[in-house]
Order: sequence, then C-alpha cells, then structure tokens
Amino acid sequence: MTPEQGLAAIDRRSFLRNAAAFSSLLAGGSFLAGCASAGAARAGSMDLISGRPIGIQLYTVRDLLQTDFEGTLTRVAEIGYQEFEFAGYFDHSPAQVRNILDRLDVTAPSAHIGLNEFRGDIDRLMGDAQVIGHHYLIVPSANGRTAEGWRQLAAEFNRIGEVVARAGLRFGYHNHAAEFQDLGGGTTAYDILLRETDPALVALELDLYWAVRGGQDPLAMFAADPGRYRLFHVKDMADRAGSQAMVPVGEGELDFAAIFAQVGQAGTEHFFVEHDNAAEYPGGSIASITTSYRNLRGLLS
Repeated sequence: MTPEQGLAAIDRRSFLRNAAAFSSLLAGGSFLAGCASAGAARAGSMDLISGRPIGIQLYTVRDLLQTDFEGTLTRVAEIGYQEFEFAGYFDHSPAQVRNILDRLDVTAPSAHIGLNEFRGDIDRLMGDAQVIGHHYLIVPSANGRTAEGWRQLAAEFNRIGEVVARAGLRFGYHNHAAEFQDLGGGTTAYDILLRETDPALVALELDLYWAVRGGQDPLAMFAADPGRYRLFHVKDMADRAGSQAMVPVGEGELDFAAIFAQVGQAGTEHFFVEHDNAAEYPGGSIASITTSYRNLRGLLS
C-alpha cells in the first residue's frame, strides 16, 4: 500500500474510537494503568503499557544533552519517563552514565549504536553496555542498497548477534522508510531481514512512524510475523497537505490504541517515544516530549 493508504487505514477517527476499547482492556486487568501524575510516577507508581514503563529515545533531546547532559536526563525523568534509550553518551563514561541513572531511579534497557562500532572493538562495546545496564544494542540504520547487499547485511547481523548473545545481550535493528522500498521482484530490505535473520539473534525495533510512511500497516506486520518486534519507537504522523509531518504522540493520525492492544502478538518488551525534530516543536524538545507523555498517559487512563 502507499503511505497515503497507510494513513487512511489508521486515521484519527480510528484512534479515538479504539481508545475507549483500549481503556476497557485496562479496566479489565489486561493492561496496567499509569499513575495520576508525573509526580506520582516519580514516587513509585509506574506508567505502564502492557506491564512496561513508558520510555524515551534520547535522540529526541539531543540538542539539550550536548550542553547539559545530567540536567537534561533529570528533566526527562521528572516528566515521568522511566526507561531511556541512548543515542550517544556525550563524553560521559559508562560509570558516570550508570551513576546518573541510579540517582534518577531509571533504567536504560537499550542503546542505538552504529554498525561500524560493532565492526570495531566489540568487547569494549559490550562491556560498556553491561556497566550502563543495556540489554538491547540496536543499529539505528544501514544501507544495503541492493537485495544482495541486504542479504549480506542480514548474514552479518546474525554473526554479530551471536557474539552479542554470548555476553547476555541482544543485538537488533531499527528501520526507517527506505527498508520498505521495492528492491526488485517484489522484495524489500525488510522482507530480507525478516526472512534471513535469526529471531534468537537479531531483534527488530519497529519505528511505527517510518513503517507507516513506508506504506506499511503495523497490525498486518504483527499478524504476519508474530513475536518479531521486541521494541517500538512511538512517534506520530500528521497529514499536513501531504507532508506526513512527524508530530508528538497524540497530535497525529496513528492509531496507537489499536497498535498497543496487539503488543502481545508483536512480542514487544519496550516502548520509546521519539521525535526526530523535537527541537523545532513550539517550546522546544522538552515541550515535545511532555506533550507525548501526557497524551500517551491519557490514552491509557
């Protein structure tokens, strides 16, 4: 399907219609509701989706991290986010990062790490991850260019995943829209990754925005390959004069109620709010992630 058809399939009206049904699931005990306020969250009651805390991909606030690393992490935690996915440590050592996380009483189950770093000193990389407390090490992007190039990458991912697994960690890959383009013969890069990577060695982090922009229906993806999507990136899309603009969660058309209702089928363990251009949002990146957190909690409650 086209990106426009993807948007039509998961439109705003569907979001609102399914929110009530999702709330019923929460009331029935299938999902755990969040706390009443961010302050309550910091006091110990976690905001949960299917038993997991709401997380954030820290790339969203990179503009602030580069000038005030610890202060920015503190502000993010105060909003209520309890799981962090890193995309760089801004000249802080693994021990320093871990000390900050412990002080804030948050965890960092995942990190984005460039593929070339895995091709380098992978033992140091895994040791650093263990100090910080990561479980998933995710390659944020790659470019196989051709079907054969992606097959080679899939084989490399399996090899890296095996090494990472021996350290008690999980290797994974995060998509953009390009992985859903036809490489010829009706095959896409994502098709190749699904077919040719070992689920026990290579986790898939599904970026919901980029998947829909690539013409995909997340619900159909879950049904076709259940259990493959161990992590999500939660970001919204607004169809502004065909621009498919990235917006904070709840300000667009993606049907998160329907998506979250199928996390068991998807096999998802962690969710990370993200906005690639949050610094451009009115009020800046902190305002963006505050809006996303508030709207996501509103969906749950």
